[in-house]
Order: sequence, then C-alpha cells, then structure tokens
Amino acid sequence: MSIYVKLILVPLLLCLFGPAHASAAGEVNLYSARKENLIKPLLDRFTEETGIAVNLVTGKADTLLQRLQREGRNSPADLLITTDAGRLHRAKTAGVTQAVSSETLNSLVPANFRDPKGHWFGLSLRARPILYVEGKIDPAELSTYEALSDAKWRGRICIRSSNNIYNQSLVASMIAANGKQATTQWAAGLVKNFARPPKGGDRDQIKAAAAGICDIAIANTYYLVGMLTSKDETQRQAAEKMALFWPNQAERGVHVNISGVALTRSAKNREQAIRLLEFLVSKPSQAWYAETNGEYPVRRDVAAGEILNTWGAFKLDSLNLGKLGENNPEAVRLMDRVGWK
Repeated sequence: MSIYVKLILVPLLLCLFGPAHASAAGEVNLYSARKENLIKPLLDRFTEETGIAVNLVTGKADTLLQRLQREGRNSPADLLITTDAGRLHRAKTAGVTQAVSSETLNSLVPANFRDPKGHWFGLSLRARPILYVEGKIDPAELSTYEALSDAKWRGRICIRSSNNIYNQSLVASMIAANGKQATTQWAAGLVKNFARPPKGGDRDQIKAAAAGICDIAIANTYYLVGMLTSKDETQRQAAEKMALFWPNQAERGVHVNISGVALTRSAKNREQAIRLLEFLVSKPSQAWYAETNGEYPVRRDVAAGEILNTWGAFKLDSLNLGKLGENNPEAVRLMDRVGWK
C-alpha cells in the first residue's frame, strides 16, 4: 500500500470507527447559568458512571434564555440550568421548554419545588433570610419580612435593587401571601427604611452592614456561606460580624427559591438528558451540592452542609414556586410604583 493511500485511508477509518465508538452512549448539551466550578464536577461524575458525554455552555441566565429563543428548534441545547423559579417560569412561558414525565423526579423533588406540568425541577434550595449585625440588634426585635417596614428600621436596611430577580421573587411570594394592596404598602415602607440607594449584589449588602452602613441585610444564605469560607480575609471578616434570623416562623415560613433545570423544547438527546436530570437529584449529587455550594438539598432525605447545619432547622414557605413566576410582572410593577430603585 502506498504512503498516499495510507494517508487517506487511516483518517477515513478513524472517522468511521473512532467517533462512533466514543459516542456510543450518547451526549447531552447543557446550557448552564451556574458557574462551571459549581456544576462541572457533577457532570464529570455523570459521564464516568454512564459514558454519556456532557457538553457544557455557561453564561448569564438572561443571555442563555435569549439565546434559546433566538435559536428556536435549531438550538443544540438539551437542558437549561438556571437560578430562580422566576427565570424557569420565563423559560416555560417563552416556549423553550417541554414537559418531562419521570416517576423518579416526581418522587424525589417535592411538588412545590417543581413545575406542576413538569417543565422544570428544582435542584437546590436557597433561603433568603434576614441577616443582622451581631451585637447591634437584639434578635428578639426581629419577627417577619412584613415587620421590616416598621419605622423603627428607618435608614437601617441594605438590599439589592428592584431589577434583581431574587428580590422580585421575594415580593412575588408576599403578593401570594398577603395580596397586592398589603404588599404595596409593605414595599413602600421598606423603601423608606433603606440605608442607601440599592446597589451591588448580596455580598455587597453584607459588606455594607459589616462596615456600619446599615444594621440589616437581606441576602441568600449561600452568599454568606461563600464569604465565611472565602480565601479573601476581608470577606470572611465581614461575614463573621453577621448573624442570621429566620423570619415568619410562626406562620408561613422563610422565603426560599431554587436553582433548577428544564428540558428544552429543541432537545435532540431527550433520553440522555432525562438521565442527567435524574442523576442531579440523586443522593450523592444532592449531598455534593449541599456541601460544596452552600445550598440546601431539594430532597428532604439529604442532610445540609456543615455551615448550614449550624444555623439550625427552620420552617420554609410551602408556596409552589411556580407562583413566583406568575406573580413576577405584578411584583416588578409594584416595586416600580413605590420607588424601589
């Protein structure tokens, strides 16, 4: 055989046999709003166990949704992982997701943490409690989210802006609990109690409280965990000045949200994608989430991480999180009306 023939034949054989063997188990294309280090280890473990390759694309949550809409049925994405039930609801109403019927998912993910029609499922929980500067506030003064509109908190609260989806979902949950009128009055009172115009992320609210700008910060628990375990000494020192209070324990419970996943309408690898979905709610995956990401497991039979356990058990709001998306437009309008910048 001539060298010329070998040069043509060998690559041809590799194309015919190499890739087919490597992809025999299939693949899943995943768009993820979670940072790579917060999801990649689980995806690698899934590939090791199943042989199914996972092609990961990360990006901002809103950017990924816009990309799915733009790509339409030609999108290569099989799954979308994003943060906040409000965003998952947006993806559903935008028509870029499809329903999944899985006994495994329905049995392991509590009903209030998944879409009633099966369009999305929670993977991890994030609570949004009241954080306060230890020594400056007696926790006996604290009670509910509603009470934060009291005049005694004038100029003492730090919170993110109204364009933040976490705050929009908090307000959406209060609309579900108290109605539009009462929530409007509450939001107007809360705005009067801001220590400064809203700016920055949740970590910035914690830093501001630690620096004496305010006494109370509203932030998701995993941000506090991230600061307490940070290599940055200034972040650790700020977080160590804060204590956590679980509001609304005598009634509906603390507001919680999720990171979650949806099967895309364009999914070409449906079977493999559903296998990955089920893998992500398995006990080992849920335990990894809890310990690594500082988030609570969505499953009730999996223990929380070490730091989370130090904050004790708490009652959480049992509202179906689909309501957060349904109430989001009204929440945004309401926040705008009361001048929540």
